[in-house]
Amino acid sequence: MLRIESLNTHYGRSHVLQGVDLEVPAGRIGAVLGRNGVGKTTTVRSIMGLVPPTSGHVLLDGQDIAGWAPHLVARAGVAYVPEGRLIFPDLSVLENIRVGERKPAKVWTMERLLDLFPSLRERAGNRGWQLSGGEQQMLAIARALVSDPRVVLLDEPSQGLAPLVVRELAGVIKRLCDEGVTILLIEQNMKLAEAVADQLHVMVKGRIVYAATPDVFRAEEEAIRGKYLTL
Repeated sequence: MLRIESLNTHYGRSHVLQGVDLEVPAGRIGAVLGRNGVGKTTTVRSIMGLVPPTSGHVLLDGQDIAGWAPHLVARAGVAYVPEGRLIFPDLSVLENIRVGERKPAKVWTMERLLDLFPSLRERAGNRGWQLSGGEQQMLAIARALVSDPRVVLLDEPSQGLAPLVVRELAGVIKRLCDEGVTILLIEQNMKLAEAVADQLHVMVKGRIVYAATPDVFRAEEEAIRGKYLTL
């Protein structure tokens, strides 16, 4: 479904992504772990067209979308849930969701989204600023889903959330996968990534240096954590 080949991205003279290779099969969850500043967010921003890659390929069902404008990437079936959520604080829950609706949803209708996120149904008329951090994260995911995407890019969704809310988030991510949504998850929370991902990747200095299934990752976690993930 989503395959990245030899992706390079620069910010000015800074070479951030240095030949990233990564694949997430259809209906699966791929996670990218790594320290701050290694290029994880740049990866999803490059896929989404928010930062044009310098070279390489972003293949969506075999079609190269590298360098496309963000609205064209979205039309192709990719949705982005950014780090920090970036919901509209002065809009209601329903208005925030409708912002992401390019045309009437066929798969993730408003009713279905509110079934998936019962707390949003309860607070449908509340403004964004009145929601808890967990509710805001669920709202950001709902806003992405209303476009009926084939692929969802989740950037640090557990950031700032309490452990109980992170467990709820894990359940949502798994359910989306069960419903056929392909997910690329950017995370620093290894427990969340291990709990939901089919394949875990570790990024260091703009390169993928390690990839394994959760079972293999758990067996090697201490070594991988010491080598790549701790300061």
